[in-house]
Amino acid sequence: MFGAIKKAPEEYCFITAEFETGDVADRIASAANIDRETVAVVQVSRLFDGSYRVIFPNYQRVKSVDGHWLDRLVSRCADEVDAAKELKQERDLKPRLIAALRNTGSRPGCAIATGELRSVKEELSNLIPKKPAKTSEIVPLVQKLIEELDDQLNRVNAAPPSEIKDVTNIVVEALPPFVYYSHYGNLDAEIYLPHVIHNLGRDDLGAKEEAKARTLRVLFRFVDLEPREILRLGEESSRGDQEELERITEQKRERSILLQSAGTSLTDRFKKWWRQGDYRFRFEADGNHFRIWVADDRRPTEVELENRSSGLQWFLSFYLIFLAEREDQHMNAVLLLDEPGMSLHPIAQRDLTTFFNGLSDDNQIIYTSHSPFLVDADHLERVRKVFVSSDGTTKASSDLGSAAAHEQAGAAYAVHSALNLRVAESLLLGCQPVLVEGVSDQFYFTAIKALLLSARKIAPRRELVFVPSGGAKMVRIIASILTGRDEGLPFIVLDSDKPGAHAVGVLSSSLYANAKDRILSVGDFADVEEAEVEDLLPSTFLAQEIDRMAHDSEKPLADVVDERKSFVQQVEQWAGEQTITLGPYWKVELAKRAKQRALDRGIDHFEDVSDRWTKLFKAFAS
Repeated sequence: MFGAIKKAPEEYCFITAEFETGDVADRIASAANIDRETVAVVQVSRLFDGSYRVIFPNYQRVKSVDGHWLDRLVSRCADEVDAAKELKQERDLKPRLIAALRNTGSRPGCAIATGELRSVKEELSNLIPKKPAKTSEIVPLVQKLIEELDDQLNRVNAAPPSEIKDVTNIVVEALPPFVYYSHYGNLDAEIYLPHVIHNLGRDDLGAKEEAKARTLRVLFRFVDLEPREILRLGEESSRGDQEELERITEQKRERSILLQSAGTSLTDRFKKWWRQGDYRFRFEADGNHFRIWVADDRRPTEVELENRSSGLQWFLSFYLIFLAEREDQHMNAVLLLDEPGMSLHPIAQRDLTTFFNGLSDDNQIIYTSHSPFLVDADHLERVRKVFVSSDGTTKASSDLGSAAAHEQAGAAYAVHSALNLRVAESLLLGCQPVLVEGVSDQFYFTAIKALLLSARKIAPRRELVFVPSGGAKMVRIIASILTGRDEGLPFIVLDSDKPGAHAVGVLSSSLYANAKDRILSVGDFADVEEAEVEDLLPSTFLAQEIDRMAHDSEKPLADVVDERKSFVQQVEQWAGEQTITLGPYWKVELAKRAKQRALDRGIDHFEDVSDRWTKLFKAFAS
């Protein structure tokens, strides 16, 4: 589109953003002669020619007046005129006014056009005397009505606020500056001072060198150091007399004290933000070279900055830039951060969101990230899903759901992952995890638990959380992970089919060798060979849900299902005979449907199987 945009840049929009007008809403409302709520939100577009387009999404241009509004207005006035006491010279005027008002207010269901509203106003204006008696009670009532009609006409005929130049000027002047960061300029451990001084005075550096120069400029200012002074205080002298030696010694001593003070200052201020270790910084100057050394409680030996983690280097540079620059360059600015903290480990990324919260006291911050650890699950109202739409433009949406549209596929993955992490952490702390093979098993056990609790058949000491492991093969790995969060091995429920039986044998001879009672097989609680979790529920109940899913089958499964056989095997055989394609996730879909149906029907519908359920759930308390 370059050619088209170059030819007519005023016709193409580069970006559109929506703002709350806040403190300037009153000024805008006054300039547009409309109410404050209408201009509470404004959309501002920047065109490729540099101009702005301003739109108020809450504004709706009124082209006519509701007949009900006019009817209420004139009927009230007619009643007031009728109740008022007329003067002697108004005996003929009063009935004429009342008749005109009653006639005007007889069309409540119509939309009154502006021309007709103007005619009503002029008719009433012509009826009242131009110089009424000062003691008249009737004329002021009609004059008040005329003023209200006039105000409404002004609103209807007023230009949209987006077309008023003064309004556009107010909005554009109030726009915050935007500061974009993608290069954060990590500090080097060894800094050559003459080179720094030279670069700080240049304005033709490349992006990478400029980022480093900016970080150094901020570092020296942050700790009240001047590069030229540090370089001067480290100068040697060719003279060898005692006076000169004493002067040089004093200069170096002063420089050492300055650097020690600066290192202490950075250490004290940095620890308020960075929580991933108690770091101590020391600055050292040797001739023309300036070095940054780092130590912490776990590694007390000092190491040069560049030999520490890239995460620490990044955060130190980031911290310096934002805390120092926000006092001037960032004043009232919106900060745009492109993929911050990618080199930080997950816990440090979470701490970075805390750092952002502190910065947001003075600046609004917008940052992009693919990392779930940089999504604050406690404040999902702040999150926007960003995707490329079908027309090639980038969209930002507060709808964080998993859209079926291809253009949004994966756009909210980081949000969902962050939410899953938060839910998992909150559930597993203080809960009793029970491993099941799949998501469908999780649905069934959750439903059964709810039914048993409602009937007071179980009273677990801790909340039972059913964790799908992704199959019998993965159970051992998931169990070892969850063991680190709990005081003992979690319970495991496995199907009694061949994969489940094999998993029982492997676990019993390894991780669960001393906790075999925590491995439960479905076959111990269901009278079916090679039983799966579905066999804990009545087969006819599940078959009815299958028939609803495959409603076009000639022979309903509920008519042929056998309670004595594996339900899953029967479904697969029936589907083959009926040439029905169930899909790869039919068991999950069935479980979702069955869970809702079971909860709707209640425990009384499952009297035949509730005892086996109770027996199974009481085993979790052993």
